[in-house]
Amino acid sequence: MLEPGATIGIVGGGQLGRMMALSAKYMGFRIGVLDPTPDCPVAQVGDFQVVADYDDKQAIRELAEKSDVLTYEFENVDADALDEVRGQVAVPQGTDLLRVTQNRIAEKSFINRHGIETAPWRAVNNRADLDAALAELGYPAVLKTCEGGYDGHGQIVLHDASDLERVWPDDDFPPAILEGFVDFDFEASIMVSGDGEHYVTFPIVRNIHKNNILHVTLAPASVAPAVEARAHELAKTLAGGFKLAGTLGIELFVTKDGRVLVNELAPRPHNSAHYTIEACSIDQFDAHIRGIAGWPIPQPKLLSPAVMFNLLGQHLGPARAQIPTHPEWNVHDYGKAVAKHNRKMGHVTVLTDDPERTMAEMEATGVWDDLK
Repeated sequence: MLEPGATIGIVGGGQLGRMMALSAKYMGFRIGVLDPTPDCPVAQVGDFQVVADYDDKQAIRELAEKSDVLTYEFENVDADALDEVRGQVAVPQGTDLLRVTQNRIAEKSFINRHGIETAPWRAVNNRADLDAALAELGYPAVLKTCEGGYDGHGQIVLHDASDLERVWPDDDFPPAILEGFVDFDFEASIMVSGDGEHYVTFPIVRNIHKNNILHVTLAPASVAPAVEARAHELAKTLAGGFKLAGTLGIELFVTKDGRVLVNELAPRPHNSAHYTIEACSIDQFDAHIRGIAGWPIPQPKLLSPAVMFNLLGQHLGPARAQIPTHPEWNVHDYGKAVAKHNRKMGHVTVLTDDPERTMAEMEATGVWDDLK
């Protein structure tokens, strides 16, 4: 068990790392961060920063030398570099979790091997593979690069044959997968946290995306008991498969006939669970830090239904202007230096007895009018 006063090194200095760091600070830990941007969001609340690229092995060694435990806030971390320092610092999450979630073929295969359904998919490496996969899965379908990509990047939606014009040529065709469309009722997610042996789950929530970026989360999702039970069951199954230490985000599709499919995995806290900071007895970041520190994790309880809205760059100014007239808003600003269009800059959470009504009231403020 990691004792207060020990140092946690975080690879990645963005908002997820910042909220990890804030949780860790309340528990008495010191924080170091590796990030190429000086005074990144984590550095603003941490103790020291190693300014370097994420794949700089010497920088990772420097962070390891100054830390007792390493963790990461996003999946595109050099797993080999982390393996090289595991002799000098604990990496409780391990690197198997990283390698699986860094590659969509490995991820889908892992999920399916554990008896959990995903969208139908095929590996494709060229246009001939794509044609064969489309003959099996049909239109519409989504072509995704195997590695990299987030918030819709690295994805091409194929509605019909005319969309093939946007597909990469054979001489520039990356390893990819083709996914068949799922006729889902809504998108959802569930978080699971563990200490490597014992696992706890958070409520299943409903997610609404705009332009492939999460816009709103409603907690909890209004689902049948069987759907809720299946989501918690598959979350614990996947956590056990990884011997999870820390927090894992699981993106889901809930179909009209009550099936629960896994879309993607995130080997760290997740945007859709930011509501847990105000709405739960323990939030996803506290659970993550406790898990990697070897502390026991209590089963989270939902204390109040909640609605969480993302603040992108274009929303930050309008939202700040609304703060004086909305005492019910819990505003989180990530401290990023530049407010870019469609870049996640913060979020707002509201506790409520009626999430649907509150969502409509928040939309009516005009802050998010560009997404209508």
